[in-house]
Amino acid sequence: MQNRVAIVGAGMAGLLACKYVAAAGFTPIVFEATNQVGGLWNHTMETTRLQNHKLYFKFSDFDWPSSGNGMFPPANQVLEYLNSYAKHFDLLRYVKFNSKVMSVDYEGESEEEMQTWELWGGNGKAFGSKGKWKLQVFDTVIASTQEYEVEFLVLCIGRFSGLPNIPEFPEGSGPEIFSGKVLHSMDYSAMDNADALELIKGKRVVIVGTSKSAIDIAYECALANGNEIPCTMIQRTIPWMLPDLYPWGVGLGLLLFNRISEMLVHKPGEGLFYSILAILLSPLRWAISKFVESYLKWKLPLKKYNMIPKEPFVQHASSCKIMFLPANFYDRVEEGSIVLKRPKKLSFCKEGLILDEEKEKTLLADVVIFATGYKGDEKLRNMFSRPSFRDIVIGKCPTSVMPLYRQMIHPRIPRMVVIGYSESLSNIYTFEMKSKWLASFLDKAFALPSIKEMEKDVEEWGKYMKEYMVNGEYRRSCISSIHTWFNDGLCKDMGCNPRRKQGLIRDLLEPYMATDYVGIGLKSSSVVM
Repeated sequence: MQNRVAIVGAGMAGLLACKYVAAAGFTPIVFEATNQVGGLWNHTMETTRLQNHKLYFKFSDFDWPSSGNGMFPPANQVLEYLNSYAKHFDLLRYVKFNSKVMSVDYEGESEEEMQTWELWGGNGKAFGSKGKWKLQVFDTVIASTQEYEVEFLVLCIGRFSGLPNIPEFPEGSGPEIFSGKVLHSMDYSAMDNADALELIKGKRVVIVGTSKSAIDIAYECALANGNEIPCTMIQRTIPWMLPDLYPWGVGLGLLLFNRISEMLVHKPGEGLFYSILAILLSPLRWAISKFVESYLKWKLPLKKYNMIPKEPFVQHASSCKIMFLPANFYDRVEEGSIVLKRPKKLSFCKEGLILDEEKEKTLLADVVIFATGYKGDEKLRNMFSRPSFRDIVIGKCPTSVMPLYRQMIHPRIPRMVVIGYSESLSNIYTFEMKSKWLASFLDKAFALPSIKEMEKDVEEWGKYMKEYMVNGEYRRSCISSIHTWFNDGLCKDMGCNPRRKQGLIRDLLEPYMATDYVGIGLKSSSVVM
């Protein structure tokens, strides 16, 4: 009997999972809630650009077109690139558009039986258990629900969409008493360019949040209204923001994202040698952080506008919190088109916002936009019908990390992989490596270790994340600072040599990217079957 594989989501992760699952000889069914592929790139602002140099944001076997808009392409070109990839590898034939997965439910072994397992699914293999997944899928065009049954489930829903995070306010001081319009950046990004411009043109706009979306919306407001009607950004925590990739002329990848830089931190499962090395070299990591920070303080008027973060730059890099500024962003601040504020408290009144409870200094507003992120954990949790899975999928307590082995496998949930939840500074590269690993796993190239070993590995990754990430940000499961170390583990599982570069010097100093891993995993991985 054919083992059917369902993939939820047709963003970057979903397309890659589809391609490599098909290459392994399976026929995937991809459920996409909208009418097009590309995920979040379908809902970006006009001024949004790629946050990575495009050499690091690319598929291993599909280049960017030779014509393009620089090294940081705009959102429409990124979306075009993703669509071209899907068409080139004939992936659209697997996608069911306008198909929103409302819930997933595992039917098979009892809770008691699963608790006795020493190996994932009973034997550590992809199809080891006897159960199946049932998906309730809502067709948004004809407004009907259909049930699908599959042998394996791949969740590629991402954590930055779907369920917006809106701050809670005491009764009588929230958005309900404001006479203007309140929305989330998700709603703003979903507008077409003309509607978005109409919303902000000639309006007093206040943006609450520190995300990249907040920066992009503020920049669009500045372009629309100038300094006659300035846009106000309210930020409580400040991320390190970069004007370019070369602090003092040195490439950021050379400083922070190669094998040498990974030797400066303690890594999960590192052993005695690497542990001692990390202790000895830790002062160098501090020096690199100060080196980058000195450049940013020189290049940007951070001190003038009280925009210097409390945490070191390397801590933000390890948390996937660094971001690139739009061109001339601080020029807009200097001219008064963007006003930066950092209040400790915030509440609404009829006319606008009250900062730090100073009612006499009401910030007048017509539109307030919350760029305050998403409830990614809750979104994932809500996918499951089975209460026991809902309770454990994101961890049993809010202070734990996401309990995913290899950032994909929950040790206690069989026949399921999550791709697209953990972060890096180049997600497309990360998702492709995970998809190759998934295809090899489905193709029976290897089996998983015991449940106890996987849970121990999860604990070690949690320890790393809590040590090196900004307080509370370990839930983001960012692997950017030890990305190559993470890839090494995937390569070893697949039986591939993790050392992909020629010569020791290049292997230690050059940042790894997707093209370094061309040809690993399935022999047929470059051709969709």
